[in-house]
Amino acid sequence: MGRATIWKGEGLSSAPAGQSSMLLREATLDNRLDALREVALTLLGAVDSLRSAQPSRGQSIRLHDEVQRFETDLIRTALERTGGNQATAARLLGVKHTTLNSKIKRYKICCDGSANEANKDIGNREIAA
Repeated sequence: MGRATIWKGEGLSSAPAGQSSMLLREATLDNRLDALREVALTLLGAVDSLRSAQPSRGQSIRLHDEVQRFETDLIRTALERTGGNQATAARLLGVKHTTLNSKIKRYKICCDGSANEANKDIGNREIAA
């Protein structure tokens, strides 16, 4: 009952009760679909990252390369979540801004907010989105 009062106060009271209820359900459904789409894309990116991280038979694993790949993926994810804001991404990762900036430069991570650059792994292959 209290929630109905809140919704009416937010401008849905101008629509008939059935229509406002339908609009609310559609908005909720859209939000859920957006969240599911984001989760699916994240999972697809993780699967592709795991595939590329697995060495083929006979190929050795180098710790330095794996750490670099892992850090690069974390930094790109943080930059995507923060819209390219390095200070906020540094706080999200729990590192100093200067540390994040030096890693971005060292790993040559593009942080201009471009979706194409943010969806590339170290081998410059596109992640299926």
